[in-house]
Amino acid sequence: MSKVSSNYSRESGKTPAASSKRPAPNKVSRPGWIEIVVSLVVLAIVGFGIGSQLGRFELDLVFYGLVFTALSGIAGIAGFAAAALVRIRCLSAFGVHRVSGRWMLIGVGAGLVAFVLKSLAILTYIQITGDSANVQGMYAEGGSGGVLSLVLATVLLGLVTPVGEELLFRGVITNALLRYGPFIGVVGSTLIFALMHGFNNVFPAALVVGLVTAEVYRRSGSVWPAVVVHAVVNLPTIPVMVLAGTG
Repeated sequence: MSKVSSNYSRESGKTPAASSKRPAPNKVSRPGWIEIVVSLVVLAIVGFGIGSQLGRFELDLVFYGLVFTALSGIAGIAGFAAAALVRIRCLSAFGVHRVSGRWMLIGVGAGLVAFVLKSLAILTYIQITGDSANVQGMYAEGGSGGVLSLVLATVLLGLVTPVGEELLFRGVITNALLRYGPFIGVVGSTLIFALMHGFNNVFPAALVVGLVTAEVYRRSGSVWPAVVVHAVVNLPTIPVMVLAGTG
């Protein structure tokens, strides 16, 4: 067994046979704290910075909602791109590489489980705190302008957002923290992911989704099964809110 394979097996919990199927990032090639900081700073600038300024313009409410929804994915992609350009400049080191169809199917199944668990987590949070404020109402506004806006908003939140957030939070942050072991990698990145969603009724949902996607990423070594998990959870969000009139 090579030295690189040994390092990867200890960090990720994979067997040597599993690690030989794809590039094996070690402590040198993994993203580190510099990538974590850069990605989160860019995420804050693009997502929170630009988002906070949108209210200054007299935009149509549907258009405003669509732009706001788009930012949730674009900010993650921007943060990931900045982190990838800082030092390593190798996408496979961030878990961006092909994975087996089996892992993609596992992602679908894990996404369905995460959807049920996150729904229960939100209901429990509301029962305990009484906080039922719809902090994602602006996403529903983006989908409330007819069939076209509904489809566009659903694609943005259900596909673009999972890609952006998984590239950043799993490809960069979980990946970087896994050098300290599975517990720190999975739980640490989950807490960061949840905190970035704020202390509201989305927080418990983010904890559930973060734990599931981080563990799927750790075991598969690729961001794409984690993207599938996240997409399965997110896709029903806007259609359900629009039908319920919660926008």
